[in-house]
Amino acid sequence: MPQRDSSTPLYGIAVAAQLTGVPEATLRLFEAKGLLTPSRSDGGTRRYSEDDVDRLRRVTGLRSEGVNLAGIRRVLELEDENASLRDELDGGQDSSAGA
Repeated sequence: MPQRDSSTPLYGIAVAAQLTGVPEATLRLFEAKGLLTPSRSDGGTRRYSEDDVDRLRRVTGLRSEGVNLAGIRRVLELEDENASLRDELDGGQDSSAGA
């Protein structure tokens, strides 16, 4: 059986809500506020990946610590930027290691 990538959209909104303990309406709010962007099926149905579910858990964790939605968006932006920079550095090290 082929292994799935963590970015593969698997779950509908009801399942994502159940997995994270977040009401469906709140998931829609998080999407509207730019905190996550689930994939869409051809029919427009939201599809959440494992990465999306992990991000939702991060959002709910920050909320429980008292961070407002604007603050959460900024934290996530900075974390994404940090991850991107780390990927660039790791990629640069791999190509220079063979030289």
